[in-house]
Amino acid sequence: MTSVLYDAPGPRAKRRNIVYTVGFLALLALGIWWVISVMSDEGQLDWSLWKPFTEAPAWTTYLLPGLANTLKAAALAMVIALPLGAIFGIARLSDHRWVRGPASVVVEFFRAIPVLLLMLFANQLYANSGSISSDVRPLYAVVTGLVLYNASVLAEIVRAGILSLPKGQTEAAKAIGLRKGQTMTSILLPQSVTAMLPALVSQLVVIVKDTALGGAVLAFTELLNARGTLAANYANVIPSFIVVAVIYIILNLMLTTFASWLERRLRRAKKSTGAVLSADLAGAEEPVAEPGVKKDDGRAV
Repeated sequence: MTSVLYDAPGPRAKRRNIVYTVGFLALLALGIWWVISVMSDEGQLDWSLWKPFTEAPAWTTYLLPGLANTLKAAALAMVIALPLGAIFGIARLSDHRWVRGPASVVVEFFRAIPVLLLMLFANQLYANSGSISSDVRPLYAVVTGLVLYNASVLAEIVRAGILSLPKGQTEAAKAIGLRKGQTMTSILLPQSVTAMLPALVSQLVVIVKDTALGGAVLAFTELLNARGTLAANYANVIPSFIVVAVIYIILNLMLTTFASWLERRLRRAKKSTGAVLSADLAGAEEPVAEPGVKKDDGRAV
């Protein structure tokens, strides 16, 4: 059995795939066994190191407040960077050079600077201004760096998503008399969202992970920084890294799962928007007469 995209594997290919699968699973099991053996030999599986994670103080004092700060910084950066990136992405497609030029300079400038450097610049700027207290300055610096960098990246994603649409969409909008703004908001953007969604979600996952840079450099008490304080108090460095890594995996998995659900919903909504002729309207149509049969007015068909 063949498909348009691929040829169905034959008996030899199926046997070869089974061998590859078994070999991979065997290597994976061997790797897991080796990691567990090394951790056991080093005493990293002792119950005394993992016991704090079964008690409330480790979570209420360290991990949960750090996770809350991580989610706060990531949420603020997403809420600001998404519309800002859309604005700059659309501006780069403008027919006016005085709009397209400055937008391109801003996007290329902030996209070329590492996000950590942007955080450091923002923190120093806020420190020199004196208008922001030292308690919330790390949060402001982290959010500012994330917004500046990720908005420039999101602008390129938006621009690429719009350019990926067939030119016939724009030409059809012009043919029915839509203005440029109406074409962008009513025709191009709604169709490009589905194409842009995987890249957008990937960038949102990057925002969540990049909050850890603020904890490493600016003493922002996010999840990874809180893990360091917990490990210093309980002397469980490796277990704390593993627990925090699992939290990050679950958090990002939830984000990607929601994005996949949203993408499927958008695709179904697009498929269900086609106009369907109702039975009443279909029955109201004039039937086609057979050749040679006269109509009521006496004319032959």
